[in-house]
Amino acid sequence: MDLFSISELAKYSGIKPHTIRIWEKRYKALKPNRSLGNTRYYDNSQLRRLLNITGLLDSDHKVSELCVMPDAKLEAMHWERRFSPAAESSEYFVSQLIAAAISYDEVHFVNIFSHCLLRYGMKDTYLKVLYPMLLRMGLMWLNDTLPSANEHFASNLIRQKLFTAIDSLPPPKSTASSWLLFLPQNEFHEIGLLMSYYLIRLSGRKVIYLGSNVPDSSLKNAVKEIKPEHLLLFFVHQNLTEDTQKYLDHLNSGLNVKKIYVAANPILTNKLKPGRKINFLGSAQDLDKLLSFIDV
Repeated sequence: MDLFSISELAKYSGIKPHTIRIWEKRYKALKPNRSLGNTRYYDNSQLRRLLNITGLLDSDHKVSELCVMPDAKLEAMHWERRFSPAAESSEYFVSQLIAAAISYDEVHFVNIFSHCLLRYGMKDTYLKVLYPMLLRMGLMWLNDTLPSANEHFASNLIRQKLFTAIDSLPPPKSTASSWLLFLPQNEFHEIGLLMSYYLIRLSGRKVIYLGSNVPDSSLKNAVKEIKPEHLLLFFVHQNLTEDTQKYLDHLNSGLNVKKIYVAANPILTNKLKPGRKINFLGSAQDLDKLLSFIDV
C-alpha cells in the first residue's frame, strides 16, 4: 500500500491542501487514516477518489454533490463522460490516466488515451494531456510516493502508442533536412524523445532515431556517416552540472552538425553555457514552435 500526505495529494491532484481539508470537513469527501503518531495519511484508493472528483469539477455537478458520491457513482460518471462531447477539460484526462496507472488498469488507460486522440489528435494529446501527466507522475516518483512499476506501466503503454503514431506518418521527402535523436549514456527515459520524433516527422523532416543510452563512440560514428543537420538529445537523469557542461563542450567541439538542441529542466540549463551550436528547449511546445520557424 502506498501512503500519501495531504501536501502530496495536493501536488498530484492540483487541489490546494486547504481546499482538500474543507472538502473533508464539510462533505466527508475523503477519510484519511491515522498513524500511531496520529499523523493523517491517505492510500491509493483515496488518491484515486480525489482524482475522480477533480476530473468532474467542470461538469454540471457541484463540488458538494461530487464529494458525497460513492466511488461506484463517480466511476460510472467518468465512464459516461468519456463518450460525451462536453468533456473538454484536459485535467479530466490527466487525472484519469494517473488513476489508471496507479491501479494498473490497462483497459481504462487505453480507453482514455483513445478518447484523447479523438478529441485532440496526437500532437495536442501529448502537449495537453500526456506531458502534464508525466510531469505529475514524475513528482510522485521523485517523492517516493509512486512505485517505479506504475511509472514503467504507463510509460510502456505510451511508447506503444507513439510508435504506432510514428509508423502511420507518410515518409519524408528525400530533400528534407535530417535530425538525429538520441539519449546520452545512462539516460533511459525515452517518452520525451519519442514525442519529439513524432513532432519532427509530422513537420516533414527526416529522423534517425538512436534511442537511449548511446555511447559517445557510437554517436560520433553515426554523425560522421549520416551527416545530419540537427541533433536533439534529452537530459532527464540528475547529473552533476559540471559533468553535463563537459558533455556539452564535447558536443560543441567534436561533432560536425549545424545545430544541437538540448531538452532539459530549466533549473539545469540556467547553470550551463550552451556554446555556439547548442540551443536549449524547455518543453515540447518549444520544439513545436522551433519547427514552425526553421526550414524543412
